[in-house]
Amino acid sequence: MASNQQTGPGIGALAKDTASGRIGVVMGAVGGRVQIRPTGGGREWDAVPDKVRPLSALEELSAPLATRNGNSRERL
Repeated sequence: MASNQQTGPGIGALAKDTASGRIGVVMGAVGGRVQIRPTGGGREWDAVPDKVRPLSALEELSAPLATRNGNSRERL
């Protein structure tokens, strides 16, 4: 199966880093990594592009609530 690097979420999109389970906003890509910032703000982290995917509809609806409630893993 061919890999297409253009299939991942674009800048500004909500995304999930499946390697860490964290959800955030895609800020850009540098050096073969995707930079993602937690939805509630904070320090960006680097993710492997193959491990970054768009959120499902359910994840997208629940992400703001999880951030407000402090239940999100992104606050690690």
